[in-house]
Amino acid sequence: MLPMKEETIIFTDGASRGNPGPGGWGAIVSFTKSNSVSVKELGGRQPDTTNNRMELTAVIQALAFALAEDVQIGINSSAVILTDSSYVINGATKWLAGWQRNNWITSQKQDVLNRDLWEEMSELITGRKVRWNYIGGHSGIPGNERCDEIATSFADGNPVPLYDGPADSYTIDLENLSGDPEKKSSKSSAKNRSKAKAYSYLSYLNGKVERHLTWAECEARVKGKSGAKFKKALDPEEEKAIIAEWTAK
Repeated sequence: MLPMKEETIIFTDGASRGNPGPGGWGAIVSFTKSNSVSVKELGGRQPDTTNNRMELTAVIQALAFALAEDVQIGINSSAVILTDSSYVINGATKWLAGWQRNNWITSQKQDVLNRDLWEEMSELITGRKVRWNYIGGHSGIPGNERCDEIATSFADGNPVPLYDGPADSYTIDLENLSGDPEKKSSKSSAKNRSKAKAYSYLSYLNGKVERHLTWAECEARVKGKSGAKFKKALDPEEEKAIIAEWTAK
């Protein structure tokens, strides 16, 4: 899946520590330069932002870089963008045109959030062939995992070194879009568990375990409390095991 002539492959991701909070973005741009394939990693940080703004910024910065490369060699390359952000993809492919027609007011009669970034995005994709591909986050896809590493490192204020050079020397396998089966299985199991009906919710605070029938009751006890623990039990056996783990001496 490395770029053929006049095609640019872009992986992107964004992260924030808190929403809002310190944030970072990361991108990988694989593009044709001087009849060979090059790879450029990009990243940046904002001290007070949101995850969605970082997701958008990653795409904008990658597209801006690709456009500058196009201008330099006199082409208008197509772009393939691979992101784990449904917000970015839906905004670009389903909502953007309507927002512009309606003077940046949503169907709920609210101002469009992140309008400034969507306007930048619109300028970059207008007149350009762009394909948007959704890829699952944290599922072992090397390009996505690397972008996540870049984004989180910038968000944490300790950025990793960024690669800029020939694709032949790049150690990330950008052609692997199938991911890691174990990570996918783990993610699927966690998702299934979150949807499963609870037998009980347990909380632990100041050395005392309490049992709750609803998440709202459990959350009210632990929210904002230092040292608090909470967990959903799916059956009586799991409930006993959780309590035993918390109270073991």
